[in-house]
Amino acid sequence: MTVLIVEDERTLARELGIFLYQHSFACTVARTAREARDQLADTPFDFVLLDLGLPDGDGLDVLAEAKQNNLTAAVIILTARGAVEDRIGGLELGADDYLAKPFSLPELLARMHAITRRRFGLHKPLVGCGDFELDLQSRRVLHEKTEVTLSVKEFDVLSYLVLHKNRVLTRLQLTEHIWGNLPESGFDSNYIDAHIKNLRKKLSQHADVEWLETVRGVGYKVKL
Repeated sequence: MTVLIVEDERTLARELGIFLYQHSFACTVARTAREARDQLADTPFDFVLLDLGLPDGDGLDVLAEAKQNNLTAAVIILTARGAVEDRIGGLELGADDYLAKPFSLPELLARMHAITRRRFGLHKPLVGCGDFELDLQSRRVLHEKTEVTLSVKEFDVLSYLVLHKNRVLTRLQLTEHIWGNLPESGFDSNYIDAHIKNLRKKLSQHADVEWLETVRGVGYKVKL
């Protein structure tokens, strides 16, 4: 999943980026309110980690503007401002959670997992998919308790399709989700086609995968 880290403290931004990258998130950093607005206008992120005390403005103003522009990303406010009024203000503007600095990185990750489960109506990290189960927290795919070995990106593609089951996702949407900032990584629909081909090959060694459908000329869909 893609994350925008809005944080002007370079050390913390770097620590967040490294930690989340190790857990398979694609991260972009914005150090000012203006950079954050530009990034949110250009890229459909899955998460925004938002500091309130930015050098050129208030993070709450960024959140308010983003929500007016139909921001769909989950927002977690990260700030040293621990006043109740700030927490209430952020939540009323549409933030999904709030962590006061200093905070634990594993706790942040757990909260991100919890938000993902809530957003997709999941009560536990295991998601059924045909004859397979996806463990979103440990990032494993199981067939009758046997693990199917997938690459990091193959799991990313499959889990994103499963979370959006019965919805057609374009190759561009899948690429943005996995690689994040397209100008940096470049867009080539063959990336997605190759991952889908490998997924079908690996999964079909265990069970039928007719539920993983190609929508010709558009993209892919998990039909469940």
